[in-house]
Amino acid sequence: MTEDKLRYPALFIDLDKLRHNTRHLVELCSRRGVDVAAVTKVYCAIPEVAAAQASCGVRWLADSRVENLRRMKHIPLPKMLLRLPSPSRVDEVVEVADISLNSEIATLEALSGAAVRAGRTHEVLLMVDLGDLREGVLKEDAVPVARRIVELPGLVLAGVGVNLTCYGGVLPSTDNLGELVRTAEEIEAACGVQLKIVSGGNSSSLKLMQSEGLPERVNLLRLGESIVLGLETADGTRIPGTHRDVFTLTAEVVELKEKPSMPIGETGRDAFGQTPVFEDKGIMRRAILAIGRQDVRIDGLFPRDRGAEIIGASSDHMLVDVTRCERPLKVGDMMEFDLSYGGLLSAMTSEYVSKKTL
Repeated sequence: MTEDKLRYPALFIDLDKLRHNTRHLVELCSRRGVDVAAVTKVYCAIPEVAAAQASCGVRWLADSRVENLRRMKHIPLPKMLLRLPSPSRVDEVVEVADISLNSEIATLEALSGAAVRAGRTHEVLLMVDLGDLREGVLKEDAVPVARRIVELPGLVLAGVGVNLTCYGGVLPSTDNLGELVRTAEEIEAACGVQLKIVSGGNSSSLKLMQSEGLPERVNLLRLGESIVLGLETADGTRIPGTHRDVFTLTAEVVELKEKPSMPIGETGRDAFGQTPVFEDKGIMRRAILAIGRQDVRIDGLFPRDRGAEIIGASSDHMLVDVTRCERPLKVGDMMEFDLSYGGLLSAMTSEYVSKKTL
């Protein structure tokens, strides 16, 4: 997309900074014997962006959407499906994914049938629920399910994995990841197999890896936020040596006026059914930007202009208090924003936000 065709709001992606972050995290993990699956879902697996990550030493490209894996099919790295496969889409899963995360025998049997029909071998990572209460079999069910996987034609039990901090907020620890390793060893002893993967979670496991260390045999992490935003997800802290500004959201000022900070007249619910609460700050200089809740998750945006503060948004407009903004603004100027993971996910998914790689 050329600059004269670019429309705003726009999301800019700095590929050099993304490559830097990816290499940094790959090296950090490699020193501890851990491979990296680069999670591409937050940027919707834009092929140019995924190819940039693929060149940086990651072992897998991982995504939750079959459609996204299809976009990356030409990139010569194995693909991992992160979301549990839908039984209705097993033929597509076998077509575009080399390995998938699983927890249901019925789905595994359907995957087996799809693999046999396609004349392919599909690898399986058996997910074990260690307390976060999202996907995964209970520990006591892991061996029976593993036995069934080993029996199914077209499937190979490649390893076990766990998901933490995504639903229940349970933090990775030497105890729960140690339990994952013990489960892997129980499966090996019971099924007579050698598991090549023990996947110890996502970016939230990095802090443990760098402090106490991951239990021996944990050899794969699925990293998204730590790479794209340079943040450790367990507590939101910056990862030293990474760039925070790989992604920049830019929106245009369409009104700039001094107005009261309190509405005038009787108030009720806003357009989203909520009752707003206001603080009387007197007259403020307010910028209205051409971006709103239909475009992006507003609470996931953070102004880069010092002194600027987001005070609200409707479907189509975002209001920013620029009374103390250090930069003089005028209508038509652009304001830049950092994003949270949720903000980035919403902006990338929105058809109303342009995307441009740098």
